[in-house]
Amino acid sequence: MQELSALAGVLAALTVGVISPGPSFVMVARTAVSSSRANGLAAALGMGAGGVVFALAALLGLQAVLLAVPSLYLVLKIAGGIYLAYLGVRIWASARQPLVVPGEATGNSAPWSKSLALGFVTQVSNPKTAIVYASVFAAFLPAAPSWGFDIALVAVVFAIEAGWYATVALALSSERPRRAYLRFKAAIDRIAGGVMMLLGLKLVLSSHRA
Repeated sequence: MQELSALAGVLAALTVGVISPGPSFVMVARTAVSSSRANGLAAALGMGAGGVVFALAALLGLQAVLLAVPSLYLVLKIAGGIYLAYLGVRIWASARQPLVVPGEATGNSAPWSKSLALGFVTQVSNPKTAIVYASVFAAFLPAAPSWGFDIALVAVVFAIEAGWYATVALALSSERPRRAYLRFKAAIDRIAGGVMMLLGLKLVLSSHRA
């Protein structure tokens, strides 16, 4: 009963965190509307895999490590911020480039493996996500969880992360959102790129203040 209660607590807390807009949402949304449904779903699976990495790290004592070595957290924040800003610059720079929609003309969408990798790297590059996982797990985990509980917890994390972003990908890869994106591509890409750059800059500056 204690483990079921802990699992429910983790599920509720992480669900709230996952559905909050952030760099992961921006990346999956843009992939879904600008590439294909398959690419959007691949990015969602990458998010799920990244969540599993954080879950395993939290189970192994991520929070204790970051508290013991504060400089490690600063390095993670700076590296993650630089990567997010880099993604933002790339999106901004390609805003004016024409897009060939899959199924039209002779163009093909990007390989789904590339979207999978992009989703994974975007997820694990955000150190705030690591802190959220470590804090939630520290708050809800029983004192001596069983192997079955640990396995179930990792499965739940993957389902939450991949499930939410798959929903986003499915919703935004339909015809109407795609047409809207194609019509306003330059403005949407610049907004998305600007958001990513600001998030990255915020991470870097927060590490400086710390």
